This record gives sequence, C-alpha cells and structure tokens, in this order.
Amino acid sequence: MNLAGRDLLKLSDLTREELSALLRQAAELKRDPYRFNLRGRVLGLLFQKTSTRTRVSFTAAMAQCGGSTIDLLPTVMQVSRGEPLQDTARVLSRYLDVIAIRTYDQRELETFANYADIPVINALTDQFHPCQVLADLLTIQENFGRLAGLTLAYCGDGNNVAHSLMLGCAMSSIHIRVATPPGYEPDPEVVQQACALAHNSEVILLESAQEAVAGAQIIYTDVWASMGQEAEAEARQSVFWPYQVNAELLKQADPEAIVLHCLPAHRGEEITEAVLEGSQSRVWDQAENRLHVQKALLVQLLGAGDAP
Repeated sequence: MNLAGRDLLKLSDLTREELSALLRQAAELKRDPYRFNLRGRVLGLLFQKTSTRTRVSFTAAMAQCGGSTIDLLPTVMQVSRGEPLQDTARVLSRYLDVIAIRTYDQRELETFANYADIPVINALTDQFHPCQVLADLLTIQENFGRLAGLTLAYCGDGNNVAHSLMLGCAMSSIHIRVATPPGYEPDPEVVQQACALAHNSEVILLESAQEAVAGAQIIYTDVWASMGQEAEAEARQSVFWPYQVNAELLKQADPEAIVLHCLPAHRGEEITEAVLEGSQSRVWDQAENRLHVQKALLVQLLGAGDAP
C-alpha cells in the first residue's frame, strides 16, 4: 500500500486492496497506538460544520503520533471574507503537511484538492463521509472476523453516510440493502458507482425497512435530518417513523446482529434508547475506531510507512 501524497475525497479513491490494507493497519494501531512517528508534521482542520468525533479523533491521532494540529476556524480566516478556495489551498500547502476539510459541497472539496500540494481528506461533505465508514468497516471486521458475505441493512435517509456505506460495502464484498422513504433515495450516480464496484455482493434499494433488515448481520441508521436540514426536521419525522431502529425491527435481523449509528443520535427518533444502549449496540466501539482508522490514514498519506 502506497498512499503517500494522495487525497481521500471518497472511498472509491482507494482500491479494494488499499482499503483492506488500511483496515489491517488500523487494527494494528489499535493494539499499538504509538508505533509511528509524525513528529514535526502538522495537520490542519478546516471545518465549516460542527464536529465532535471527527475533530477530536483527528487531533488525538496526530498527538499520539507526535504531530500537531491547527484548528483553522473559517470565521477567523480570509475565506470568510471571500478569499477564493484555490488561493487558500495554495497558501495552506506551504504551511501544513495534510489537511482535513468538513464542508457542504463536495465540489468545493474537490476544488481545494485540485489546487493543494498536500494530501486532502474529506472529513464530511453533503455527499460523502469516508472516514466514518472506514471506522464502520473496522468495527464490523472486529465483530465478525470478516467482511465478505455479510449483509448490512441501512434504514433512513439516503444521505452522505448511506453513499459512503454503499461504496465501502461494495468494495468489501458486503451485501448492502438501503431502505428509504420514496423521494429520499441515495444519489443514482453513487448507486451506479457502488454497483460497478460490487465484488461478489449486491447493492439493493428498498422501501421497506423490514425487508432490508430480514436476516441482516449489521443494522445501521443515521439522523433523519442531517446538518443543514434542521428546518426540515419536523416534516421529516412523520415520513421516517417506519424506519426507526427499535426492538421490533431487530427481531427481523440475524439473532447475532449488531447495531451501528454514526452519531450524534436522536434517541427516540431514528433509534430507540433501548437499542442504542442495548447488548447489540456497537456504537461506542464504532466511535472509538474513528481514532484508529484516521491514524492509519494519516500515517499512510504522510508516507510514514511501517517505520517505527
């Protein structure tokens, strides 16, 4: 695996082999957190949306490897006054070694990456959330000892997490069933891309949550209104109630099924308190794994390789 100097804007920027190798290294770093030395390396965080897990896990990852992080608050930078992204990208490339960006439009991220001379990481856009799904895959692998041949059921909005899950599952030979209300389906272009990447697995879109969950080993959900959609939250609730992950829905799944949620969770909406805190929930392991996969990603993008 050689990711040195590359960008991660979506999971399909990786090959299947690179994705698998990245997960193996993340598992190794979970056992041996201080193995790599990124002393003197600087990560910039340019976040236009709020963040808890992504911001803290990236900062902790750099600190544990001896590197440092600068929080580039957009409100105190010239981008807030209209400085073009391409200018900001070229300037920050002279100061930083790698940058993680959380923004709205995937095209803005791509523009930044086009002009930057350092690795650019997608820390979430409205279309994709690749770092989250790296942690999801590691969590699934820890629980089942494999990825290929499993079935993941996603219930809810066809959003950025659903998009990245489709790509990640397709590349990992996991069958994925995405259940959404009519009108809230995933982007057809992403569905097409996931189908093209599928290796001994299926990408299936459904309207019924019960049909999606039947016999599945992984049940996944996310908030019904993502960041930037808060004004629609109340209207969405009536549409999404049939997709709530609750005890009744879990009865349709494999008896050994695990439940995942990318967090933050709206308890009592997309997932019940009992399920979130229940024995089948793996959401806290999932959240922890953000640290380990992002550390592996930083090590690889910065070319630290396997050196101690």
